[in-house]
Amino acid sequence: MQQIFGVFIVLACVFGGFVFMGGSFHVIWQPVEIIIIVGAALGAIVLGNPKHVLVEMMTQLRKIITHRKRDSEFQRQLLLLMYELLQTASRGLKALDEHVEAPRDSALFRRYPLVLQHPKLLAFIVDNFRLMAMGKISAHELEGVLEQELEAIHEQLVQPSKSLHKIAEAMPGFGILAAVLGIVMAMNTVSSGASAAEISERVAAAMVGTFIGIFFCYGVLDPISNVMKQLVNTELSDFECVKVVLVTHVSGKPALLAIDAGRRLVQLNIKPSFAQLETWINTLEAA
Repeated sequence: MQQIFGVFIVLACVFGGFVFMGGSFHVIWQPVEIIIIVGAALGAIVLGNPKHVLVEMMTQLRKIITHRKRDSEFQRQLLLLMYELLQTASRGLKALDEHVEAPRDSALFRRYPLVLQHPKLLAFIVDNFRLMAMGKISAHELEGVLEQELEAIHEQLVQPSKSLHKIAEAMPGFGILAAVLGIVMAMNTVSSGASAAEISERVAAAMVGTFIGIFFCYGVLDPISNVMKQLVNTELSDFECVKVVLVTHVSGKPALLAIDAGRRLVQLNIKPSFAQLETWINTLEAA
């Protein structure tokens, strides 16, 4: 809803102000200019990015459109899943095998469907519990491994927003490209005896290309790339939460303290209190 409201503000202010000054929409409606600019931008995105970046870009754009935010229920399920896994590990790391080998078939994991809906986070949890089950590893060693993995994950997830931002910066240039082509066509009509009115109309149509490029840069693509970057930061906070829980557990702290350490990294707007976390755990153990 917030993104839709933002789009409405941009469109209303830009085009509403144009109409208020006496402008007409048919003057700035130049579909050929749009095809040139948007087509060049799409081609540049495909040309400049490998397939996995394009796939991740489409995934993040879909998340923005569907607007599926992390909420307190997701954090409750994530923290309780980690608590149950730690409790299972305390009975022997081999007891984790039936859960981490096939998490989607595990009754434990199926109790937390919101976590199962995030395959990257699920893979991170499963892989690192499997790592712990394979042999003894110190807290320092585990922290180093997880930090390197998180750096790699962050680089992969943030690349689509970086690529989209670069294209946003190039949009004014694509607009100038379309405008230059329009000017060439306008000047070409001089030799055919076109009137001054016809030439000026073609020049005005060509200049719309510059407007379209600037509009798409600052009014569309740059805000979208910023939303994608914030989306990645939100997702990474969940990975950091899991990392802290695992490192704290391996250092020898009780499960409740390990979960509380992870709770402290939850975003402030959905961060549960310690009392609320304790209530969740007590309810789980009483069930």
